Formats: sequence, structure tokens, C-alpha cells
Amino acid sequence: MNHAAPAMETLERPAADRGRGNASLALHTLAHDDPTAAARWDAYVLACPQATFFHRAGWQRIIRDAFRHRTWFLYAERGGVIEGVLPLAQVKSALFGHSLVSLPFGVYGGVAASSDEAATLLEHRARQLAVELGVDHLEFRNVAPRHADWPTQDLYVTFRKEILPDVEANMLAIPRKQRAMVRKGIKNELRSVLDATPQRFFALYADNVHRHGTPPYSLRYFEALQREFGRDCEVLTVEDKDGKPLSSVLSFYFRDEVLPYYAGDDEAARDLAANDFKYWELMRRACERGLKVFDYGRSKKDTGPYAFKKNWGFEPQQLHYEYCLYKRDRIPENNPLNPKYRMIIAAWRKLPLGVANALGPHIVRYLG
Repeated sequence: MNHAAPAMETLERPAADRGRGNASLALHTLAHDDPTAAARWDAYVLACPQATFFHRAGWQRIIRDAFRHRTWFLYAERGGVIEGVLPLAQVKSALFGHSLVSLPFGVYGGVAASSDEAATLLEHRARQLAVELGVDHLEFRNVAPRHADWPTQDLYVTFRKEILPDVEANMLAIPRKQRAMVRKGIKNELRSVLDATPQRFFALYADNVHRHGTPPYSLRYFEALQREFGRDCEVLTVEDKDGKPLSSVLSFYFRDEVLPYYAGDDEAARDLAANDFKYWELMRRACERGLKVFDYGRSKKDTGPYAFKKNWGFEPQQLHYEYCLYKRDRIPENNPLNPKYRMIIAAWRKLPLGVANALGPHIVRYLG
């Protein structure tokens, strides 16, 4: 379904049209250099049930500085009170197309709003902006569906589960076969440590994605994440009894949730059950911190990571990535399951690791 440009409308309308006091609903764009406005944005995101970690204002700086993409972080405000936010970024690629996305490099996105009017106004402006920029498509990475008439990609699901208040109860909640793998890691005398920097994580991550034929992000990107999000971006590394790093995960923290987001493993990790032990340790530590939700994150249906998460007793929840199509007839398939990328993936695996690490960041910035 191709969408024409929406009709222009006034962004501030009389309150009489909406029946709420004397205030009007106004639309603004978050400035790059306004920490006060960013703090107000984040306070709203923290309180809004629809918002996620990927609605945080810090992603504007990450996407702009690490990937050099233009951003529009829109917010609707009435009488000095924010009623909705919509983070957007433009990704322009000769190979993968021209898009406006909420939000690239994040698994969740779209509008987070406390009023229907604010949500409508924000989406309307996004559609206007998509036409002004001449993009091929506009993409909202919604957790819940919003537009039944928009094309939707049903490739991705997410896995979320309650963290029980007792550590042992969480262990017993893991299905028996998977629990045996965790206990194997414990028997192998593995231990987890929190790393202050992402260097050890990056070495494991870069080697891991290279084996899978995927370009890596740069070390500087992970350093930027830690600078931007501080204590809400944490690296946990699993070592063997001699201190050798085997497996590592970079996680985000949001409200009472933990989101393991990027991970990497040494080839020896499988035999020692280091990957299984890693996620258990993350869950155990989250339980001890009083967190309530373990967000295992996005996976493509019927893949290895999908099966791994189900083995932990997590049930898949459909994600609703919705599209407005402007210069294309179908939604994009920019993912490794697309058959046209198989030869590229095979060739990438043959590159020396150093070459892959040097070239990867120049490619992955277009794969958000």
C-alpha cells in the first residue's frame, strides 16, 4: 500500500477544539544541545507505560555521532506538559534503501503517548516528514499494533518474562534441560564479573559475529553507549577458573527491566556452557537488584536464538513493525534470512577478522 502525503494541518489548535482547558497541543523537535529539554523528555519516557529504553533521548546523540544519520526527536506538549514522544532517524543507503525509522538500531520504537491526540499529531508529522525527505518508506517498530491497514512485518518476536523475587525460584522456573546447562556452567567453576569497559566484550562479540557472517559495530560505538547511558549500560563477562573470558553480554537497564542486547562468545564457550551460565548470572544479579522483568529481546522466528530463548521457558510475543510505503511496493527484507544476502554472508566469513572489524562499521551503519 503506497501512501500519499498527508494533508497539512496546524500544529497548534485552539483548546476549544479539544475541550481541555485553555492550553493548545504544540509539536516540537528536541534540540541536540538542550540538556534541560532532554531531561524533560527522559522524565516523560520513564513514566510513560508505552515507552521503552529505545525512546530515551540519548539515542539521538548515539545515532547522530556514531552513525552520522539525521534525527528528528518529536514531542507533543500542552501547557508545558509533554503528552507524547516519537524518535525518528533517516537512514539513506544505496544498497538498502532510503527510510525514516523509529527507531534504527533499536528493537522497539514508534509513538509513546499519553493521549490519542498527541499520538495522532506525532504520527501525522512523521508522515509529512517522510514525504519531505523523499524516503522509500516510513517504519514504526511498535510493540503493539496501531494501524490495521498498514503493511506489517511479522518476522520478529520478543521474549519477556517476570523475574521472581527469589533467586532459587528463578532457577527452578528454568525448564529442566536448560537448567542442567546452567548447572553445568556452575560445575565448571565459571564466574561472572562486571567490566568497566567494553574491550573484552568487543573481542568476543567481533569474533562471534564474524563467524556468523555479520559486519560488526565498532568498539567506539559500545564505548559511546556506556558514556551516554552510564549505569544503565552494563557489561557482564563470564570467565573460566583461570580468568579467561569466554562469554560476554552488554545489557541495558530501564525502569525495573534488564535487556541483554549485544553478546559474544568464544568458541570454547559452548562446551563449558558459558553462554547459558552468562544469562543465568544476569538474571540472578537482576533478581538480587530487585528488578521485575527479564527482556530477552528480539529474535527472528524459527531461528537458533528463537529456539534458545524458548528453551528458557520464555514465550514469544509478536512485534508489530508497521510501514508506510512511498516509493516501494512491498516492505523491505533487509535481514540475513533474505536469500539474496547468502553469498555476501558466506564471503564475509572468509575475510580476515581484522579486515572485517575495519570494514564492518562502515556497512553496519546502514543496517539499523
